[in-house]
Amino acid sequence: QVQLVESGGGLVQAGGSLRLTCAASGRTFSIYDMGWFRQAPGKEREFVAAINWWSGGSTYYGDPVKGRFTISRDNAKNTVYLQMNSLKPEDTAVYYCASKGGGIATRREAYDYWGQGTQVTVSS
Repeated sequence: QVQLVESGGGLVQAGGSLRLTCAASGRTFSIYDMGWFRQAPGKEREFVAAINWWSGGSTYYGDPVKGRFTISRDNAKNTVYLQMNSLKPEDTAVYYCASKGGGIATRREAYDYWGQGTQVTVSS
C-alpha cells in the first residue's frame, strides 16, 4: 500500500496563504497521480487539484481554486505540495492528500489511498 501524511494546515486570515505538504511512502512506484481533496462540514468531499506523478506532470484544478492554488511535485522526495494563496473563508475544510494508479485524475473514485487530512481554517 501507499502511506500518505499531510502537514501544513492551520488557521489563517482571509487573503493569507498556506502551503500544504503530502509525503508518500510504501509502494510509491504504483502512483500515477497525486491529488488534493477537501471536505467542509455538511458537504461532500470535492476535488481541489491533481498532478501527474510522472511524464509531463500535467496539473488539474477545481473551479473554486483556479488562479489561487498551485499544486507541485518533488518526485525525488515523494512529496506533493499545495500552495494556497488569497484564501477565502469558504476554503475552510479538512484537506486530504490522495494517490491513484490509472484513471481520471479529477475523479474522487479513482483514488486508492488517502491521508488522514489536515484542517485549514480561514477567518474573515
